[in-house]
Amino acid sequence: MKLEIWSDVVCPWCAIGRARLETALSGLAHRDEVTLRWRSVELDPAAPREQPGDRAEHLAAKYGVSVAAARRMEEQVTATAAADGLEFRFDRARQGNTVDAHRLLHHAWATGGSGLQDTLKGRLLRASFTDGEPIGDPEALARIAVAAGLDDGEVRAVLGSDRYLDDVRADEDMARRLGITSVPFLVVDDRYGVAGAQPVDALRQLLDTAWSEQETPARS
Repeated sequence: MKLEIWSDVVCPWCAIGRARLETALSGLAHRDEVTLRWRSVELDPAAPREQPGDRAEHLAAKYGVSVAAARRMEEQVTATAAADGLEFRFDRARQGNTVDAHRLLHHAWATGGSGLQDTLKGRLLRASFTDGEPIGDPEALARIAVAAGLDDGEVRAVLGSDRYLDDVRADEDMARRLGITSVPFLVVDDRYGVAGAQPVDALRQLLDTAWSEQETPARS
């Protein structure tokens, strides 16, 4: 079974969605026959490498609400994340351009497949929402990628070039063709598509349905 998820590493609901999907997959009898691939979407492709200022202020400006309302939104998301086992620290979070992070995710896929890419995805999300790493900074990205298991020299070679940029753009073009307007967005076996950080039970039901409808020699 093939799972593809469009998301960004500065999207808090993408982090929550990943945690819920992990929980849903952990109870799947055929987990070892699932291939998970993270696809690229940039929520703010024009963002500078590191965006100065308070995150809540940027959120308020983006959605046309007060800073106080933006902070309440952050508090609500933090509580939701905690219920899914995540520690969000918006007081540390530093926004920035994510294209290099996406290029490294493509490198992880090319180098180590689904497992390595998912490990890097998890570390990038933690760096964004728990550790307060500057997610657009090449040095920070290199540290995160090496900690995930990628080769330091290869990582720096990727960051020093435009390698995998076409892959990022191809993912974003695909998202537009599919009509994806919000993230996270999960596509199962090119047949089912669901938007948002779905509850664990809903994800389990979707995965069970998709698996039961597969036509394979082993199940014929």
